[in-house]
Formats: sequence, C-alpha cells, structure tokens
Amino acid sequence: MRLPAPATWLAAALGGSGVLHLVRPRTFEWLVPPELGDARAWVLVSGVAEVGTAALLAAPASRRAGGRAAAALLASFVPAHLHHLRVARGRPAMLAAAVVRLPLQAPMIAAALRVARGR
Repeated sequence: MRLPAPATWLAAALGGSGVLHLVRPRTFEWLVPPELGDARAWVLVSGVAEVGTAALLAAPASRRAGGRAAAALLASFVPAHLHHLRVARGRPAMLAAAVVRLPLQAPMIAAALRVARGR
C-alpha cells in the first residue's frame, strides 16, 4: 500500500484541525500560553490559518506556497506545545501526549518543506 503524498496528508491534517479550531475553540484555548493574551482569538486565527494553508496545499498551482505556509504555521505552534509541557506537570497522561506532540513537529515541518521545494 502506498502512503499519500505529504501535501495530501498535511492538507488533511491541517484542514481537519483548522475546522475543529473553528467549531470547538474552547477545546484548544488551554493550549495558548497566557503570555500571548486572548486565547479565543489565537485559536480562531490559527484555525483560519490552518484551513487556508490546507487549501493552498490541496491545489496544485499553490502547493509550493502551501508547503512554505505549512512549515511556518507548524513552527509557530511550538510555543503552544511547550506550554502543553508546562501545564502537564503532575498529570502522566497529559505529559505523555505533550512529550509525543512536540517532537512530531520536526518531521511535519520537514514534510512541509519538501512540498515547498516541489518534492
């Protein structure tokens, strides 16, 4: 079985996540570091950015731009992942999820950069 191309799975992941951010923002608000201010605004803006990036990735004509946008967007999520580690102290299941999520950013960013380079 052949795996979907990086542009396909990145578009699906970002699009699905973006829709969830817009439909259920409260679910994600706790991930926004308090130092950034209004959590709801950040969640909604990131949801729009994810959906927009997914659209860029889905269209062949804009796929390279989508790869660059996806790499930047995924890198911008690192503060949220670090905050997840901070709030997970003393909660083993939450800490395990945070420990898994953070390093997954690297291969996702690498895949986005491959898409940006047209590979």
